[in-house]
Amino acid sequence: MNDTAPVNGNYDWGIDALVAKLRDLRVQSLETRSRRDKPPKLPSRKELQEILDGLGSVLFPNRLGLPDLNDEGIDYFVGHTLETLLRELYRQIRRELQFISGHQGFNNAAHEQAIDIARQFAAQLPTIRKLLDTDIQAAFEGDPAARTPDEVLVCYPGITAIIHHRVAHILYQSGAPLVARMISEIAHSATGIDIHPGAQIGESFFIDHGTGVVIGETSVIGRHVRLYQAVTLGAKSFQKGDNGILVKGNLRHPIVEDNVVIYAGATILGRITIGHGSTIGGNVWLTHSVPPNSNITQAHVRSELFDGGAGI
Repeated sequence: MNDTAPVNGNYDWGIDALVAKLRDLRVQSLETRSRRDKPPKLPSRKELQEILDGLGSVLFPNRLGLPDLNDEGIDYFVGHTLETLLRELYRQIRRELQFISGHQGFNNAAHEQAIDIARQFAAQLPTIRKLLDTDIQAAFEGDPAARTPDEVLVCYPGITAIIHHRVAHILYQSGAPLVARMISEIAHSATGIDIHPGAQIGESFFIDHGTGVVIGETSVIGRHVRLYQAVTLGAKSFQKGDNGILVKGNLRHPIVEDNVVIYAGATILGRITIGHGSTIGGNVWLTHSVPPNSNITQAHVRSELFDGGAGI
């Protein structure tokens, strides 16, 4: 059977009408968002991915950098790579600022602010590296399957996610929330771990396995906290304003104090506090605060043998 269609067949897709309708919808959408002419460019997800790859090689040149680096060439590699990365990061931040302001083309105010944010970020790179060292060590010590810290760095999705988060959180605080959110979503796509860049996370943080973990924007996590897969630190409800639109920025996610372990599938909702040293068992649904050193588990499943109809 010949399945080849005629080359010159008249298919009549109605392209002209579709193009016109899509144009009308696009114009209407821009008007709704107060962008009546061509909107400024957004930051590029592809270029941010390249920046993140480069930052990994700068922070860990011996493991994530070029394979043939020697001791003499590391500093040159780090310096040269940083110069390129920070220039590109500045461009992405400037795009965000111009998009927010609605300016097209070069805008000096956005230029100066983007440079300032990129400089602030660069100054925090040593702090990011110190925090990541504690995260890697926490994963190594917390997982009996981890043979070396290097294995943790190159293999564990939880470490990939927290590297992205440490970078994104600094940018979020410095005034580039859109770039920060895009970075967190790059990690989300790669690892299945969703950490909002606004979340505050202390040192020695370990996400074991990781798939399905969600950490909301206003979450506060202390030091030496361990989460397992499918844990949610979320909001219990969403307050609306008089206009019916959700109120932005209110404190709606949990506070997890130091030395807390939260096992797989636990869901913790609302602005509640999990006291230090507590353990939250698997699949627990928790919407109230618990004091320090608590041990919260599911209710015991009742199991009885009904023999010969007894009890029925």
